[in-house]
Amino acid sequence: MRDGCKRNRRGGLLAGLIFLLFIHVTMGWAEQSGLNLAGSNQTGSVTARPVGNLEDWSSLSLANSELIPEPPLLGEKYDHPQFTRELLQVKWRQGDPIDLYVIRPKGVAHPPAILYLYSYPSETEAFRGDTYCANVTKGGFAAVGFVSALTGHRYTNRPMKEWFVSELQEALGSSVHDVQMILNYLATRGDLDMSRIGMFGVGSGGTIAILSAAADPRIKTIDVIDPWGDWPDWMAKSSLIPEVERPRYLTPEFLKKVAALDPIAWLPQLTSQHVRLQQVLDDSVTPKVVQQRIRKAAPRTAQRITFHTARQFSGAESGDRLLRWVKAQVQTTSEPQPVVRNSQNSKGQQSVELNTIDSNHVQARDND
Repeated sequence: MRDGCKRNRRGGLLAGLIFLLFIHVTMGWAEQSGLNLAGSNQTGSVTARPVGNLEDWSSLSLANSELIPEPPLLGEKYDHPQFTRELLQVKWRQGDPIDLYVIRPKGVAHPPAILYLYSYPSETEAFRGDTYCANVTKGGFAAVGFVSALTGHRYTNRPMKEWFVSELQEALGSSVHDVQMILNYLATRGDLDMSRIGMFGVGSGGTIAILSAAADPRIKTIDVIDPWGDWPDWMAKSSLIPEVERPRYLTPEFLKKVAALDPIAWLPQLTSQHVRLQQVLDDSVTPKVVQQRIRKAAPRTAQRITFHTARQFSGAESGDRLLRWVKAQVQTTSEPQPVVRNSQNSKGQQSVELNTIDSNHVQARDND
């Protein structure tokens, strides 16, 4: 992996915390380096056609792009008493095959599905853990896991100076397109409830979840933790960016390219989706001023939760508690309602929202 991944380890701290909260990775099967994927297990609705080359990263929509999927290839299927886990390779872009994990609960014919996308520079190891898979499928839910563009196994054949932030328009734009293409593929399977789709995103994955929900109405629920955004201030103050590179990301040319991919612009429009925004205030990757602007941009129907420290967050969201909200919202058929907020907040405590999903879930009350 490029030097940028090494120097930006703090960018994965929150994602790493998420993993530690409810994952003990036990290798039920190994993903071999250079695995020879062969044989499609899917329906004839996906035909063998050349991978498209035309893509408009400035647009959330696929309308101006030509991404033609190749037949998905099944790499391995693992059968566990509680779930089945498939590793597939999907591809609709030259030189960018995507490892896609589809994890289904046993005994549920057409489960709702939640897409999981963690922050740059995450890898796919978590999706291979039996405990992780048991948690994400608990209650009868399917889980779909992958990594964003220019991340993990998807960072190949690039100059060392190019990385997720330097190529932010491409990284975000192509990843939002990937989410829509993945949903298109999932719809061909016939074994998932495509009317109940959610997305869980952390850091840059949270940004992509917001943009994807704005682009694709099939996503009914998003649960995001410290999404990146508000690009001028994020570029100026984020600890993820090396100081030697920062000036190039503050130029009008760079900021203009990513302006249309700012969640600040799209969050207010997510009034028909169930939205939860969780923020950890001591996360230096997303500065406090950015967190505040993202929080204020959230629609009135969004549930906003803040924690002062990562320790408070881990105490409130450990175990399977982290996923209870998104699962509950994916199951519901009700429309989102404006959240009633309480301005009172105990000093030094996490902020807590009023609309608690269950009595065991510690939540926060927004102080804005």
